[in-house]
This record gives sequence, C-alpha cells and structure tokens, in this order.
Amino acid sequence: MKTPEGGHTTNYADTLITVAPDTRAVAGSPPPTGKGSVAERQFALLHGHDYELTSDDVLFTVSADRSGVPDGERHAAREVFFSNGQPCLRTSPLAKTYGWGFHFDADSRVALVAVDSPRYAELVEDDAVTKHPAMKSRR
Repeated sequence: MKTPEGGHTTNYADTLITVAPDTRAVAGSPPPTGKGSVAERQFALLHGHDYELTSDDVLFTVSADRSGVPDGERHAAREVFFSNGQPCLRTSPLAKTYGWGFHFDADSRVALVAVDSPRYAELVEDDAVTKHPAMKSRR
C-alpha cells in the first residue's frame, strides 16, 4: 500500500491475516531454530510481544538483520526499503507453514495468533475485523 507521503507500507489496521488456505498446520508451532530463517526471525520478534511492533517494523528488521545493516544506517536504509512496495505478512512462512495468523489492532500493531487458539476463532467470527488469507504455497 502507498502512504500519503509517497512511500509504501505493509501495515494493516483492525485486520486478521488468516493462515493460508492450503496450510497443513492445525496448530501454531514455532519454526525450527538455529538457521536464521525468515520464519525464525519473525517469530522471535513477535512471539510474546503482542501489539508492540508494526508489520513494517518486523519486515524491515528481519531484512536489515539478514543483510547486516549497521544500527547507525538503519533509518536511511528503512526509507530506501519502503520507497518500493514490499511483500506483506500475507507471504510469511509463519502463516503459510507454521499455523500462525497475524492480528493488527487499530494502531497497526501486530500480534501472532495460533490457528488452534480460542482468540483466533473469536477474531474469525468478529465482523468488525477485516480478514485476508495468507498467500498459498507454491507446490
């Protein structure tokens, strides 16, 4: 999505990104650790940190960490990163493979929600919450 300032954002508000329609996951499970994968890094930033970060925060941090962007260069690097459109959390392996949805509050802060949790079921049934499915896997 384009911002009024001319940049791009991946943030949503009052939205649930549901697990991918073709996921095999029946429960939210942590991704494997130790390889520094996108899923592992996203999970580390979000699990236990409900509504602290935006999608933009998560996606940029993972990209910058993986690319080794020094802390002092992150502000400028973030502007460059979002000068073009970026894939949103609908493409996240957490929602495609590991059974996690993403709930965004009114301030675009995000929380992980396990597909097998009562909270996930509650959000799916809530007509005030916009729903978007995660992208299907290419198999």
